[in-house]
Amino acid sequence: MAAIRTAHTVWNGDLMSGSGQTTLDSSGLGTFDVTWKARTEAAEGKTSPEELIAAAHASCFSMAFSHALAQAGHAPEEVNTKADVTFVPGTGITGSHLTMSAKVPGLSEEEFQRIANEAKTGCPVSGALASIEITLDATLQS
Repeated sequence: MAAIRTAHTVWNGDLMSGSGQTTLDSSGLGTFDVTWKARTEAAEGKTSPEELIAAAHASCFSMAFSHALAQAGHAPEEVNTKADVTFVPGTGITGSHLTMSAKVPGLSEEEFQRIANEAKTGCPVSGALASIEITLDATLQS
């Protein structure tokens, strides 16, 4: 069965001086202010579509990596992933760079990198972002 998650945004005014609020309906976790300025300049307590995509990509990759590790017989102690999503006005979203570090006892560097790259490709959010460049820096912590 497919899972459907819902959010909605109410926007007032034009693009440059207007503002909106995005609500995470499925989880009920909150409502967040969004503006063009938060998208292209300083966030100043507001979010942007790119920040929300970054959150989705970081969490999805962490889950995909943890799952791939489990399938290979390894259990991570911790996976820490950051996603930097780049937005260029007039062009759009141009890339997502994942930076991940993980503590995985008994895993070789070579297997760690292989699994991390497979997770980068296999993560459903990476699939949704297939039209942009996705890069990964993965560090195995001792």
